[in-house]
Amino acid sequence: MNLDVAGSHDLTGKVAVVTGGGRDIGRACAIKLAQCGAAVAINYHSSSSGAVSAVEEIKAMGGKAFAMQGDMTSGEDVTALVEKTAQAFTGNVDVLVHVTGGLVARKTLAEMDMDHWEYVMALNSTSFMRAAKEVLPYMKNGGSIVGLASQAGRDGGGPGASAYAASKGAVMTFTRALAKELGPQIRVNSICPGMIDTDFHNTFTKSDVRKHVANITPLKREGSPEDVANLAAFLAADSSAFITGTNVDINGGMLFS
Repeated sequence: MNLDVAGSHDLTGKVAVVTGGGRDIGRACAIKLAQCGAAVAINYHSSSSGAVSAVEEIKAMGGKAFAMQGDMTSGEDVTALVEKTAQAFTGNVDVLVHVTGGLVARKTLAEMDMDHWEYVMALNSTSFMRAAKEVLPYMKNGGSIVGLASQAGRDGGGPGASAYAASKGAVMTFTRALAKELGPQIRVNSICPGMIDTDFHNTFTKSDVRKHVANITPLKREGSPEDVANLAAFLAADSSAFITGTNVDINGGMLFS
């Protein structure tokens, strides 16, 4: 068994749900949690090949996992995912890593209609609320919820990203509120990635902008999905037992908060 349970982020015997786990950061999180010993339920929306291959990779190293399609803006789909997770594993959910989200499109306020605003809010912030609410009855003392916010939630994002930035700001504030509400039994933290090498930036960020941002960071590179996954595993595990209500920056030093 090629599991990394000898490391500091031991999740042996734990059950984790990863939403948006079919590609990029979500897929890396699912694999990392499994390496740390967790059984993993992987939700995906459209990235079926990435989710299925992640399950195969986890099983090949001796872990437990399944993949399930679902729209995390749908209450019915969120319920079905959590119920299947409980049935497939121990009956509990110990860890939620909620990666579902996206920019959708760059639109200035003048270009934006209400459908765009409401969908971006539903995709990024309301989906987090739905997932957290659904896992709550299955979480025992010691549970951990990890959300995906963004550097945009701190600095307002790039051009045409006001809806995205606002939705990620909501994730950050919701994280703080839930930490107070659910402690001491459950810890709640979120991650604020900067420039990470993902399809998000392949789609929405020009290559020259990416090179410029990488060059002005102290670490002189973009981050990787695995960088973010390592942080998610730390926040999920007891190695971060005295950390809750935080929104942790991971941006190579591009922004200090």
